[in-house]
Parts: sequence; C-alpha cells; structure tokens
Amino acid sequence: MKSLLYLFIGICFGIIMYKSEAASWFRIYEMFNFASFHMYGIIGSALAIGVVGVALIKKYKIKALGGQEMRLIPKDKGIVRYLVGGTFFGLGWALAGACPGPMYVLAGSGYISMLIVIASALLGTFVYGLLRDKLPH
Repeated sequence: MKSLLYLFIGICFGIIMYKSEAASWFRIYEMFNFASFHMYGIIGSALAIGVVGVALIKKYKIKALGGQEMRLIPKDKGIVRYLVGGTFFGLGWALAGACPGPMYVLAGSGYISMLIVIASALLGTFVYGLLRDKLPH
C-alpha cells in the first residue's frame, strides 16, 4: 500500500514538473544563459520550502511514514568536493538538458531520447559506486 502512495506522489510530482515547465529544455537553456528568472524562481522556492521543512522536522522531531525517527546527518565540510561535484552535475545538466527529476518526466511525456540520458546517468552512478573508495572525499 505504501508503494502505491509513493507512486501517486511521484506521478503528481511529475505532472507538476511538466506543467510548470521545470522539465522544459528551453527553460533550462534560458536559465543557463541567465535569460529568464523562471527556473531560478522554481529552484529558489524549492530551497526555501526545504529549509523550512527541515527546520520543522528538527524542531518537532517529526517521524517518517513508517514511524521511525528521521536522522539528518550533517555533511562533512569542504569546498573542493562540492565544487567538483557541482561542476560535473551542472555540466551533465547543461549537456542533457535535464537534471535527474525531469529526466524521468521527459521520458514519460514521450521524449524517448531521454532513455539514453537515464541509462547514462545510471551507468555513471554505477561507475561512481565502483570508484568511490578510491576518490578523495
């Protein structure tokens, strides 16, 4: 039953992404050219909602759907890891025209070429998993 709830939430999220044009290659292209505020507004709104949500989870000790305690483990401090990771993420986003969420939305809306992007993302994640112990974290 819980899986159906997650599927429903994912479908709603995909519809919202598609209707808000957050999955639009043109909107992403505009963003990377600093030609439009549209995507920055969406990303900024998501960031603000996330900050408030995490603060509420910490303050009220909100439990997960399964009833277990949510543990928010702080990340290690460091600039290089975030610059390198963010650069690779941004380059992939700019080249593919989509970040991970919209990739699935675009594939679901009929852009079959996004299946190549999804397969490449999964392969990259697999290779990272193999090399993770050898990388400087």
